[in-house]
Amino acid sequence: MLPLDDLLDKGRLVRLLLLTPGRDAQRKKLSLGWFLPQIKKYRRSLIEVLVASLILQLLNLAQPLVLQQIFDKVIGQQNLDTLYTLGFVLLGVSLFQGLLGAIRTYLFADTTNRIDIALGSEVIQHLLRLPLRYFDRRPVGELQTRLAELGNIRGFLTGSLLTLGIDAIFSLIYIAVMLFYSGVLTAVSLGVIPLYLGLTFIASPAIRGQLRKAAEKNAATQALLVESLNGVQTIKAQNAENAVRWRWMQKYSTFMAESFRTLLIGVTTGTVADFLTQLTSLLTLWVGAYLVIQGELTIGQLIAFRIISGYVIGPLLNIATSWQSFQGVALSIERLSDVVDAAPEGGMSDMDQLPLPTVAGEVIFDEVDFRFNEGSSLVVKQVSFQVQAGAFIGIVGRSGSGKSTIMKLVPRFYEPDSGRILIDGFDIAKLQLSSVRRQIGIVPQDSLLFEGTIRDNISITAPDATSEEVVYAARIACAHEFIMELSDGYATRIGERGAGLSGGQRQRIAIARAVLQRPKLLILDEATSALDYITERQVCLNLKKEFEGSTVFFITHRLSTIRSSDRILMMESGSLVESGTHHELLEQKGRYAALYAQQETDLG
Repeated sequence: MLPLDDLLDKGRLVRLLLLTPGRDAQRKKLSLGWFLPQIKKYRRSLIEVLVASLILQLLNLAQPLVLQQIFDKVIGQQNLDTLYTLGFVLLGVSLFQGLLGAIRTYLFADTTNRIDIALGSEVIQHLLRLPLRYFDRRPVGELQTRLAELGNIRGFLTGSLLTLGIDAIFSLIYIAVMLFYSGVLTAVSLGVIPLYLGLTFIASPAIRGQLRKAAEKNAATQALLVESLNGVQTIKAQNAENAVRWRWMQKYSTFMAESFRTLLIGVTTGTVADFLTQLTSLLTLWVGAYLVIQGELTIGQLIAFRIISGYVIGPLLNIATSWQSFQGVALSIERLSDVVDAAPEGGMSDMDQLPLPTVAGEVIFDEVDFRFNEGSSLVVKQVSFQVQAGAFIGIVGRSGSGKSTIMKLVPRFYEPDSGRILIDGFDIAKLQLSSVRRQIGIVPQDSLLFEGTIRDNISITAPDATSEEVVYAARIACAHEFIMELSDGYATRIGERGAGLSGGQRQRIAIARAVLQRPKLLILDEATSALDYITERQVCLNLKKEFEGSTVFFITHRLSTIRSSDRILMMESGSLVESGTHHELLEQKGRYAALYAQQETDLG
């Protein structure tokens, strides 16, 4: 078989058939098995923790066995030498247990932290690759509560599950030792287990139902809280603090009520379990005392048996109640699966797609239709146009006309329902998503600024940029002057979401960020809406000059700003109704001319 390079060198036309999974290919569903690959990476550390735990459990046998000797032989024979010897043995065992326990705790904490980071990174990476449609339908607070379930699952896998294994092994060892002392006492001590299993079986459905209700109510509460914090300025502007507080209190009260019901079931179950445990303990002592009186056991053997039975009853009860832990973990997996099982942008085969080569900037819309939700009406209808590489394109229209929506289709924030979008002749739906977005710069109306310095915010997409490059980008965005008026210039720290800056200042920093990125295709979506007319006009002229040779889409409500555009697209009700230069559209005396005349009159 000839290598691909040889085929291409021969100048022959070659058709490549790429067999890749379809976009809707079945993905592996979230289950406990989904977490195992990450946990297996740390199996050596977990095995060390397991071995340390096994040794500690074995050392636990030293105390009852030594106490048996003290009561049966040392006290009876008044042998002080043996007492001192056994005392030093217990002291040495205790010191070794403490040291080994500390080492085990360190190993376990370090390993679980590493697993948390690995699992968290994988989930967050997947979350950030989900399409915008996913986030449109879910409040941020709800997503936060779902992601928090990851800690519960990890805790079960590396904590409860590991403990269950140790408990199961040593329960058998302890039971064997107990049987060596007395089969009757062993039967009495273990008699509580079937009763506890029955109690767990009865209570588990109610507990799982309440856990689900409480989780849902908590998600609703957190969603409202995050929404309120993000919109606190609007809440204050509308004097709606009391209304929002009452809404939150209602949701939180409902959550607390469901949590209280869950607590009641747990407390009731726990109370009955404690009673059964105490009853078993009393029966063990009563039967044990009877056996001592009958001469079948010594006092030392009874004390040793009582201690060992305490070692075994706890682990056995943990095993018996593990079903409740499984219920909680099953619910956590169910909630987290909403995130992990969601298909990422581009589908499963995105990484197998061909990357987009370095582009010149030609953009073609070919009869594109789009709706936000299945079954809803189209918001983009049969839009077709062709933009030459290096053109400066103005996009205008009334609110809700679809001008922003069509530009969200270019970087594939959403996928069209029908039609094609081509960049330099490549259908972007058949290209690797990251390679498309890498060459597109986007400045939305409300760009997110992060807590940090102004320089860090400008250079976020180009962290290696020099100070001169950052300043140059700021000058293009007409931001340098106001930045230098700040106390620390480019080193001035700003708050979360750009707190401390005006809307216009935030927009200019976002534009500077895009300039520094140097994309071949730039989209500005109402990116100058907070600027005054003179500043907006200057920014527009600077961008047209700076990005000469690159394709720029400039979306705005102010028609006078984009008069010098190479071409203007007029959108209305999701359709492209007019296209041409400013003068051509005025001569047509259509919708653009009417809207332009109206704005000029209003400004006049």
